[in-house]
Amino acid sequence: MHTEFLMGNAAIAMGAIAAGLNVVSGYPGTPSTEVLETTAKHNDGSIYVEWSTNEKAAMELAAGAAYCGARTMVTMKQVGLNVASDPLMSLAYIGVKGGMVILVADDPGPISSQTEQDTRRFAAFSKLPCFDPSGVQEAYDMIQEAFAYSERYHTPVLFRPTTRVCHGYASITVKDAEEYQVNSPEGFVKDSSKWVIFPKLSYQNHIRMEKRNTELQSVFSGYPRNRIYPETDTACQKGIATHGISFSYTMEALHGKAAPRLLKVATPFPFPEQLAVEFLQGLDEVLCLEELDPVIEQELVYLCGKYHLPTRIRGKLTEDVALAGENSCDSVAADLAAFLGWQPPEQNTADQPPELPVRPPVLCAGCPHRGFFYELGKRKDTVMIGDIGCYALGGSAPLNAKDLAVCMGSAFSVAHGFSHGLQLSDQKKRVVACMGDSTFFHTGINSLTEVAYNGSNAICVILDNRITGMTGHQDNPGTGYNIKGEPATLIDVETVVKALGIKNVRTVNPLDLKAMKETLDWAFAIEEEPSVIITKWPCVLKKFSKEDKAQFNLDKTPCVVDRDTCIGCKKCLSTGCPALRYDSENKKSSIAQADCVGCTVCMQVCPVQAISRKGDK
Repeated sequence: MHTEFLMGNAAIAMGAIAAGLNVVSGYPGTPSTEVLETTAKHNDGSIYVEWSTNEKAAMELAAGAAYCGARTMVTMKQVGLNVASDPLMSLAYIGVKGGMVILVADDPGPISSQTEQDTRRFAAFSKLPCFDPSGVQEAYDMIQEAFAYSERYHTPVLFRPTTRVCHGYASITVKDAEEYQVNSPEGFVKDSSKWVIFPKLSYQNHIRMEKRNTELQSVFSGYPRNRIYPETDTACQKGIATHGISFSYTMEALHGKAAPRLLKVATPFPFPEQLAVEFLQGLDEVLCLEELDPVIEQELVYLCGKYHLPTRIRGKLTEDVALAGENSCDSVAADLAAFLGWQPPEQNTADQPPELPVRPPVLCAGCPHRGFFYELGKRKDTVMIGDIGCYALGGSAPLNAKDLAVCMGSAFSVAHGFSHGLQLSDQKKRVVACMGDSTFFHTGINSLTEVAYNGSNAICVILDNRITGMTGHQDNPGTGYNIKGEPATLIDVETVVKALGIKNVRTVNPLDLKAMKETLDWAFAIEEEPSVIITKWPCVLKKFSKEDKAQFNLDKTPCVVDRDTCIGCKKCLSTGCPALRYDSENKKSSIAQADCVGCTVCMQVCPVQAISRKGDK
């Protein structure tokens, strides 16, 4: 054993490797992404690692390997589980042979997601065991235990870290390489009565699942990570029930104080019933501190009714704690103070720094999406349907070129419905929808198939920046490389679009504003059929491949403003580029040289040609 300073996601990956991991797949999504990336980085060649096209495919790949006895893991964020829920529900009924851990990172806040989902609810819905780590060390240890439970009970298990566990750092104790478990899959053993899921077998397996989970309630009551903290004030008739990162916040708030009895829940499903009943004995009231849903709270209310206990359970349902959002050290301390009658923690107001300025997220300087949104934003009588990716920022001021977004890969099919809805309401608007290249391969192909098959005049735009941008530049089927940086089959976006039967297709450089405008004019003129525009230019932050360098003019010479020529019209600022500055005193624009990458969009916008590439004038 030795000590390492690790991010939570890295600790989870290293724990999985130590558990004898054979196969891992996933789709990038904050806050889960680094788990798979760390596994790939520390792979000695014995583990198969891939970025899958979406979470459903990743889940099915991991399941297939598990049926051969491999230990497998699949990674995603909470909204990714929605995409993977179809195979997940069937896997719960069929079961697996090798250990299979489904890592779903929840994002309370939400910090970088469109929903605040609680995967503990999905565990109860799918009837699958769920593990909920409270910190980096526990995440490292618990992932190994999760594999063992999965293999022992022949079931996939859910592993649910949250953002602060995933992205927190700690010095933890980890195993040396020679201590790693080695798992040697024996292969698949045919048994149609076990693995082929007919309705009768589903019925029988449903009964088995219920009996297994009843057994696990008892087993988890003895699981050391589910724990009553006896080193508390036993005379106090109040208790605290908590879990995950909220447990860590609670222990910090209670440090040095005579604390009430405390229940830590590490396996929210199946709930450790016997341990919870022991905890409730003799307590007048309990405060539940949890993210995001009142899962523990509702379980304790149920147990009080089942066992006729007089304990009053408080939490989200009683509005003693916040109904939404993530917890923090401060919020937990305040909730505890209110519940226990303590003085609220004093805020040190002396020598406080000034408030930081608000810095809303913006498209990067040189982002290839800027030209598209700039030209689209000038058009009236349009509805712009967006999708999930960094191009969501096209809806922010000053571009203001986005009206609606639903979920990943939905833009084209939503636009298809919108076009028919507008016809019914007699609104004279054109519908434009956009999504990125990775999103197109994720679930956008199905979305565009809907448009092609059933027909509408939606204008569908695929923003191909040659990478999966928002989550940290992971490769995808359109980049020509896999997660190991090895050449892979490059699936050409335009070829796929035409194969779906779309007749009206154009590819354009979005940083060429004249070409972008002409391409939009072309699409708007097609009134009876769908059209597809592919904007093709690499993400400015991408590590360019030799293919990129050969195909695109990637000159990053920055632009400069001739202050004598500048008339202070602020037209350049309408592009929303963060490299641009405006001196309100002198009424002149300037460009931060450290930020500018020479995309020339501002040059093309300037009405007096006051902007040029550095060295051109």
